[in-house]
Amino acid sequence: MIKLRHLAAVSTVALTLAIAVPPASAQWIVYDPTNFSQNVLTAARELQQINNQIQMLTNQATSLVNQARNLANLPMSTLTQLQSSIAQTQSLLSQAQNVAFNVQRIQAAYSSTYGAAPTSGSNASLFALAQTRWQNSVGAFEDSLKVQAGVVGNIGTNNSAMSSLVTASQSATGALQAAQAGNQLLALQSQQLSDLVAVLAAKGRADALQQARDAATESQGQQQYKIFSTRSGYQPGNVTMFHGN
Repeated sequence: MIKLRHLAAVSTVALTLAIAVPPASAQWIVYDPTNFSQNVLTAARELQQINNQIQMLTNQATSLVNQARNLANLPMSTLTQLQSSIAQTQSLLSQAQNVAFNVQRIQAAYSSTYGAAPTSGSNASLFALAQTRWQNSVGAFEDSLKVQAGVVGNIGTNNSAMSSLVTASQSATGALQAAQAGNQLLALQSQQLSDLVAVLAAKGRADALQQARDAATESQGQQQYKIFSTRSGYQPGNVTMFHGN
C-alpha cells in the first residue's frame, strides 16, 4: 500500500513537471501578413537599388573603355616614308647644275652670262659665254628629267602609304586614331603637292634658262654683226703655207 502511494506521488510530480516545463524542441510560428508584405517590399527596394548601382558601374566601365579607345594612338605612322620622299626630292633640287635655285646665284649668272653682249671683246670670249649658256641649258634639262624621275619613283611609295592609311582610318577604334589617320593623309597630300611643285620648278628653270640663252644668243649675234660691219676693208697680208716650202 505504501509503495502504491509512493508511486502515485512520483507520477503526479513527474506529470506536473512535464506540464510545467515544455520540451526544448517545441517552437511556435506566428504568421503576420502585414509584416511579411512589408519585408517583401523592403527586400524588393533594396534589390532594385543594387541593380541600379550595378547598372551605374557598368555604364562607368563602358565609358572608361570608350575613353581609352578614343585616346588610343594609331598603331602605324607613314611619317618616315613621307620625310624620306621629301628629302629625296630636295636632294635632287639641291644638285642643280651651274645655276642653282638661289636668288643671288641667279642674279650673278644673268649679270655675267645672260646680260647684254659686251661691246668689246674677242670672238673667243663671246664663244666662251655662248658655251657656258649652252652648258647651263643642257644641265637644266638634265636636272628637270632627274626630278621628274624621282617624283615618279615616289608614286609607288605614296600609293602604299595611302592604302595603309585608308585601311587604318576605316578600322579606327576611337576618335584619336581616326584623327591621326586623317592628319597623315593630309601630310601625304602635302608631300605629293611638294613633288608637283618640284617638277614645275625644275621644268620652269630649264625653260627659263633656254629662253634666256636664246635672248642672249640673239643679242650676241647683233653685237657680232655690228662689230663685223664696222670693220675696215680687207687688208692683204703674207700667208705661209706648207711650212715654208
